[in-house]
Amino acid sequence: MKNKINKNIYPWIIKWHFIGGIISAPIVILLALTGLIYLFKDKYEAPQKAAFAHIEQKTENKMSFQQQWQLAKKEWKKVPSGMIVPQSADAATEFISGKFSHKSHLYIDPFGQKVKGIINVNETDMYKVRKLHGELLLGSYGTKVVELVASWMVVLIITGLYLFWPRSGGIKSFFSVRTNQSKRILFRDIHALLGFWFSFLLLIVLAGGLPWTDVFGKSYQWVQKVTNSGYPKTWDGKAIKSTPVGQPLALDEIVLKAKAMNLDGTTIIELPESPTGVYSVYNETKNLSAMEKIHLDQYSGEVLKKNTWADIGLMMKSRQWVMAFHQGEFGLWNWLLMIFIAAGLLLLSITAIATYFFRKKTGSLSVPKVPKNLSPSMALVIAIVALGVLLPLFGLSVLIIFLIDKFRSKQGVA
Repeated sequence: MKNKINKNIYPWIIKWHFIGGIISAPIVILLALTGLIYLFKDKYEAPQKAAFAHIEQKTENKMSFQQQWQLAKKEWKKVPSGMIVPQSADAATEFISGKFSHKSHLYIDPFGQKVKGIINVNETDMYKVRKLHGELLLGSYGTKVVELVASWMVVLIITGLYLFWPRSGGIKSFFSVRTNQSKRILFRDIHALLGFWFSFLLLIVLAGGLPWTDVFGKSYQWVQKVTNSGYPKTWDGKAIKSTPVGQPLALDEIVLKAKAMNLDGTTIIELPESPTGVYSVYNETKNLSAMEKIHLDQYSGEVLKKNTWADIGLMMKSRQWVMAFHQGEFGLWNWLLMIFIAAGLLLLSITAIATYFFRKKTGSLSVPKVPKNLSPSMALVIAIVALGVLLPLFGLSVLIIFLIDKFRSKQGVA
């Protein structure tokens, strides 16, 4: 019975693995290259940030944080939404406006009482690399193409493991490459071994990107909302209000309170946007379990609400962890591991293409054929449907490829 199932499944899996791999490989190579470059973002941008943060001359006339906030509102076309608490008394003060691609940073020299510089994220070189990595510079359409390729990568890993798993040869099959046969066999073995040993890491990397996509990501967010497993409702502070009594506290007093909290990593203060808004103090840290967000009344300084990592739902925790891993943010080991994974993915894709061209016959696409009398097993159909539901763009693409394949078969195209 087992051999019969294998005979019904194997030809179909190798055909679809082949089709999906060849279609995806060029874009996967681009994603691997851009991802590899983006890992050097912090090192690439560090000199410019250091130049803005460095104070050349110190005087006794140092501006207060409140005065710097007023200067930022006066000199900046954007509205300051936050301030990073300086880790040194002699450093420039960094104000923030906006989020994600619309985020900007303004640096103020408190001694020279002037703006030192502005960095708009969407004008940086690394922003262009990220846009190429995430949407191929094609906007929403490109985002969906990347999601489609990422979905196929999940399927390629699963099918690749099935195809690779040794039917004979024992443990040595997990480590050996046949170098004494054809080049096609050589590249095929390299591709198979790389796919096997990188499979688990690649799935984690893909998990770090898929929740941020258009189609799968929206479904993920919907489930997260329904199950109440995201951020707590009080995390963003919009539902929390200050009680207007007297004059608001100066930003300097909030900075002192923020420093006294001794938060791990970089401490940031979100600034109130209205008379009833709150100061929200939070931290950006590689130690995710140390994340905190504390909302303060802007008049009394009283803590109105405190949220910690324990208050965040499981789906958001998982999302945060895999995304941080995806970007190599857990320290040097993670950064080096991501470079290794990106290089491995690049080699994996190149060997796939090489295997195809050594296999390809002139005048034919050389797609592996399935015997006409061989129908896919029910187990395979159920697996495809399940993956199609989980990864909608994959499901749609399978339907399209299936229809094209049927049309080509009727036309007698090889």
